[in-house]
Amino acid sequence: MMNLSALVHSLRCSLLRIESRLLQITGPETQLGPCVAVNGPSLLPRIDQEPLQGDDEEQSPEQTSGLLDSILWMAAPKKRRTIEVNRTRRRDERKLIKAKSNIEPCPECGHLKQNHILCGFCYEKVRRETALIRGQIKAMEGGPLRAPTVETVVLYEGETQSEQDRGKRIVERSRKRPAWFSY
Repeated sequence: MMNLSALVHSLRCSLLRIESRLLQITGPETQLGPCVAVNGPSLLPRIDQEPLQGDDEEQSPEQTSGLLDSILWMAAPKKRRTIEVNRTRRRDERKLIKAKSNIEPCPECGHLKQNHILCGFCYEKVRRETALIRGQIKAMEGGPLRAPTVETVVLYEGETQSEQDRGKRIVERSRKRPAWFSY
C-alpha cells in the first residue's frame, strides 16, 4: 500500500510528463493560456494581444518581459573557501601586528615610550597641572566672558615678574615649579 506522499509524488511526475508531451505535440509556437494565476511578470504570452504588424520576430520593449526580468542578479562565489584558505588569508604577514623597535625610556620619568612621541605619563602630569591653572584663572576672573585678551604668565613660588611680563595676565601658584613644567 502506497503512502500519501508517494502517491502525490507519482501524480506530480505523471502530470509533468503529460505537460511535456503536449508541448512536444503542439510545438513551441502555439500560444497556451495560463492555468494558474501568478503575481508577477507574465511567463506566457497573452492570448488577447495580437502580434505586431510587420516583423513578427521583433517585439517592442513593452512586450518583452519575463520571469528573469524581475530577479535581482547578484554575484555569488563559485566554490566554497576551505577553512585552511580562510585562516591563511586572515593570518597574512601584512595583517599581523609589527614588533616596535623604536621604544626607549622617557628622560624625565623613566617610563617606556616611542621615539619622537610624548610620554603618556608625563603628559598626564602636565594635563593635571594645566587644569589647576585654568581653575585658578576662572576663580580670578569670575567666568570665561571676562577674560582679558592678553597673554598669560604663570609664576610659581620664588619666581619674580620680569620686564617681558609687563602688561600680561599673571597667575601666581603657591608651590615650587615642577621640573617638567618648563618656563
